[in-house]
Amino acid sequence: MWKMTSLTKIVGIQLPIIQAPMAGGATTPELVAAVSNAGGLGSLGAGYMAPAEIKQAIRKIRELTDKPFAVNLFIPETGQATANQMQHACDDIKQSCIELNIEIAPISEPYAQSFAEQINIIIEEKVPVFSYTFGMLDSAWISQLQTNHTILIGTATTLAEARMLEENGSHFIVAQSSEAGGHRGTFLGKAEDALIGLINLIPQLVTQIKIPIIASGGIMNGRGIAASLDLGAAGVQMGTAFLTCSEAGIPDIYKKTLLAQREDNTVLTRAFSGKLARGIRNKFIDRMGKKTTILDYPIQNALTIAMRKKAKEQNNIDFMSIWAGQSAQLCRNTTASELINALVIETQALYK
Repeated sequence: MWKMTSLTKIVGIQLPIIQAPMAGGATTPELVAAVSNAGGLGSLGAGYMAPAEIKQAIRKIRELTDKPFAVNLFIPETGQATANQMQHACDDIKQSCIELNIEIAPISEPYAQSFAEQINIIIEEKVPVFSYTFGMLDSAWISQLQTNHTILIGTATTLAEARMLEENGSHFIVAQSSEAGGHRGTFLGKAEDALIGLINLIPQLVTQIKIPIIASGGIMNGRGIAASLDLGAAGVQMGTAFLTCSEAGIPDIYKKTLLAQREDNTVLTRAFSGKLARGIRNKFIDRMGKKTTILDYPIQNALTIAMRKKAKEQNNIDFMSIWAGQSAQLCRNTTASELINALVIETQALYK
């Protein structure tokens, strides 16, 4: 039976489907709870959230569901930039979004939320599943999470990364393929050297790694789920498919843009955050491709916050980060529970 896998048995869910933890407001408590209530694993993308916001969201999720759910954080990274580099980056960003008529000013540390404060909320709230990307967890955090019997899910884009996560104590590994939308989870070497397609990445990992592998990247329907399971995955993680659900927290113009796609219009860019990510091509990406200064994550990400906020207020997709996977043209205008039901019907039909 395709619904019964190590993912469903260990996590205690009905379906081997994880809603990806997309940070930046997309994964509302309502979306997370709806997916979990429908039999999958809803995930809160909390990477950019303040600790108090994470706590509030977790408690809201628990009001809406008594099923397992996950919370995701970004393993912290440090970026370096001189005053001169910072100013050049500000100038390039400003020139690339000239229509918004906003000032982009140099900033000082911290460039991101405190990971220690964020993960302490995860521990205090005894979250059932904790997923993480951009690296590995420190052993001290792992010990505390294990005390809470929290299930740990790491993210890998290569076999080498998967091996490190396995040795580090992950219970599952999300194998992020090159088709995936949003930020690359690569933490060993260059992200450009870790762009492995799903059909190659999953067999590499399932034959070499002992813990269960979860397929991620461009999976939008029952065919993608069945293909992933047939390749040996214990489940799938789907992000873009859930962005156009009514419960998702992205702007309506973002949803309309995804629903209007008729072919793959995604590109890989560092323009918005300094970290390689896949999204719908727009003016900002094209213009920044001609600029000389893009700072490391998370500095570049912090510098573009004002621009992205202004673009959102103006419903201007030319200067928003429209993250999406390579199969965005398969997005549906639906609710989360309706999408889950459709995925079950589509997948089941392939196993008859």
